[in-house]
Amino acid sequence: MSGDTQQTAAQYIQHHLQNMTYGKFPEGHDLAGQWGLAHDAAEAKAMGFMAIHVDTMFWSIFLGALFLFLFKKVANTATSGVPGGMQNFVEMIVEFVDSSVKSTFTGRNPFVAPMALTIFVWVFLINFMDLMPVDWIPGAVGWMGHQFFGMDPHHVYFKVVPSTDPNATFGMALSVFMLTLFYSFKQKGLIGFVGELTLHPFSSNNIVLKLAFIPINFVLEFVALIAKPLSLSLRLYGNMFAGEMIFILIALMYGGGWIAGIFGGFMQLGWAIFHILIITLQAYIFMTLTIVYMDLAYQTNEDH
Repeated sequence: MSGDTQQTAAQYIQHHLQNMTYGKFPEGHDLAGQWGLAHDAAEAKAMGFMAIHVDTMFWSIFLGALFLFLFKKVANTATSGVPGGMQNFVEMIVEFVDSSVKSTFTGRNPFVAPMALTIFVWVFLINFMDLMPVDWIPGAVGWMGHQFFGMDPHHVYFKVVPSTDPNATFGMALSVFMLTLFYSFKQKGLIGFVGELTLHPFSSNNIVLKLAFIPINFVLEFVALIAKPLSLSLRLYGNMFAGEMIFILIALMYGGGWIAGIFGGFMQLGWAIFHILIITLQAYIFMTLTIVYMDLAYQTNEDH
């Protein structure tokens, strides 16, 4: 907690930025060769690539399942008469996403609209966890770890915002990237896709110049291609990480006395209200860029 005298401000911040990491302890560790939860950032790093961020996986799966459950429930109980509040809300989101797809995606693919809807709602729910008080859930998990497993609460880590974990944002962005590559190959074929990377943006009717432009075009187009998943993931991660950091810094004020606590409370309220716009905007941007990338996958050379 922010008022815990056993933790300095730096330790408090580091604790809230550390994921609950499960992996295999490396050679040289007392538990070498065994699998378990890391006790600090150094152990988490030493576990390497195969380690799993338990908190990120839990919240991502839970919120994805929550989205499916709520929308499926509304679909099963939908009425053509006077709709209830939840049905109105879901219909509003569906119509909003559908209009975004129709205005951006020029191809014909029934998969794009459901994917856009899933991305928008799922990313919004993931981002919405940033509005939870920073100490509540991690504190509860730390208390349970101490009560039931005898663990030091300061060594129990539990982040509640998956989008502040670059592994989550990169995973989503790479999934979108692989889909765009798949549909690019499907629509254009290997020759068309290679031509897209090598014959644009510079071209010439002169065969010598055309061949000379190929490596230049490839470098430019390849960089642009790789930049798509990087920008998609880093934009979401950077904005959400910054927002979470501000909430953590504000929470530190609660340990500085009642005057600082009251001031921190007003700051937290103001930032939370503003942050509602940020989490919604980031979900919309992620969805819109996904639609744009899918549309680019359907464009032929003549469309460029």
